[in-house]
Amino acid sequence: MQEQITDPPSGMLAVIACADIQGVGDYIVPLRDVNSTTLRKVIEYCQYHVDAEEKDQIGNPKKGEEEVRNWDQVYIQVDIDTLYTLILAASNLKITSLQDLCCQRIADMIRGRTKQEIRAMFNITDDFTPEEEEEVRRENQWAFD
Repeated sequence: MQEQITDPPSGMLAVIACADIQGVGDYIVPLRDVNSTTLRKVIEYCQYHVDAEEKDQIGNPKKGEEEVRNWDQVYIQVDIDTLYTLILAASNLKITSLQDLCCQRIADMIRGRTKQEIRAMFNITDDFTPEEEEEVRRENQWAFD
């Protein structure tokens, strides 16, 4: 079901401003896999970033890069399930900066961990036999150097 919004709320305007959308016209915003909790989180992110880019009276951004970076680091401290839904929402809504932030968070989470720890963290089952795993290692030797 598609619903047309003729007068979007300011939070959605922030999402539109934050998203990589070329003109608002007839663009359909794909929200079928985005629940209301995730959408609120996305709106919070976009609203903050739109506000951060506003200029003061002399033309400088109201919030400095370090302040925005610090806010992002606090914002992204969420559980795995929330992180996963944020990535899906950012991808669907074409919010590249949020997608990058989420992916960086995942990279930070797995850095320095063993494959067993990573599998446990993301609930990934190890369904390779030792022979299959060795074959993957041989085919992708560059990744193990």
